[in-house]
Amino acid sequence: MLKLLVPCMAVNTLYDINLDMLKQRGIRGIIFDLDNTIIPWNSPDLCPDMQFWLSQLSGEGFKLCLVSNNGKKRVRQIATQCSAPFVARALKPSRTGFRQAVQVMGLTPAEVAVVGDQLFTDILGGNRLDLFTIWVKPLAPQEFIGTKITRQLEKLAIRLLKTTGRL
Repeated sequence: MLKLLVPCMAVNTLYDINLDMLKQRGIRGIIFDLDNTIIPWNSPDLCPDMQFWLSQLSGEGFKLCLVSNNGKKRVRQIATQCSAPFVARALKPSRTGFRQAVQVMGLTPAEVAVVGDQLFTDILGGNRLDLFTIWVKPLAPQEFIGTKITRQLEKLAIRLLKTTGRL
């Protein structure tokens, strides 16, 4: 079970992701989590720098899709700003939302990376479908109350993964 919490890559910020390495691995699509991954929690808008970076990804040939446990209205609002398809109410870490995103992009799981800030939703869900998982530090300390609780479990998992040499 612990191996499902281990990301393929960990970065401080999205801008630290090595896009050339992803291309070399055959990655053609990237699934992004929403809150605290591409926008601060509960923010209604992408910042201009993030909007530009996401458009650069598209310009480099990557297909994008947002996958979030948020409701459709909120996810659509952000997806529209970056011209990306989306899956709302994904029930992460369920594989269903990730499968939908892979299908929407017209790719296979081997061609898709998932980027998120939470081990128990984004990384676990992506690993369950054998996607290339990228764990990023959260953008802001403000979070949904349920996420704050999960973060405590995440801290324990991180300690355990580090002591076993998996992280």
